Amino acid sequence: MTPRIASLGHVGIFVDDVDRSLRFYRDLLGLTLTDADENNGMYFLSSRPDEEHHEFLVCRGRTAARDARLIQQVSFRCPSLQDVVAYWERLKAAGVEFDRIVSHGNAVGVYFFDPDRNRCEVYWPTGLKARQTFLAQIDLSRPVDELMTEIKADVERYGETGYVDPELLRN
Repeated sequence: MTPRIASLGHVGIFVDDVDRSLRFYRDLLGLTLTDADENNGMYFLSSRPDEEHHEFLVCRGRTAARDARLIQQVSFRCPSLQDVVAYWERLKAAGVEFDRIVSHGNAVGVYFFDPDRNRCEVYWPTGLKARQTFLAQIDLSRPVDELMTEIKADVERYGETGYVDPELLRN
């Protein structure tokens, strides 16, 4: 029998300032603090504390420079497009820096930076099939039904080949 992985268990990151990171991940993103080892600077967080003790770990002791690229991204799946839009509004109101807001055809993603400049994403899978890389900018201030009509049209047009919005290449 070949062993297989059932799912991703958790991701841990080192941070400069634990309190600042807890305010970001717990208070702004809404993860639940499930456990803490304050002596070792380890803080365990989960979006599903009844099912998974921790999906995310914040650890004291980052030694890399703030501009060091250590993580490509940390992604958090949302149950609906409305949740992604609500996070976008919440993050914008908190002054969080955005990287990009895109449709991947198969998902809608809001990419942003945490206080240590780690890139994060909140996303919702659309249920559509689209070859990756597929990046089309979207405007989340528009009604959800309009967004989905546009995403479906883009997938019909580019889903087999993939697509990168030229505007994203300029950024």
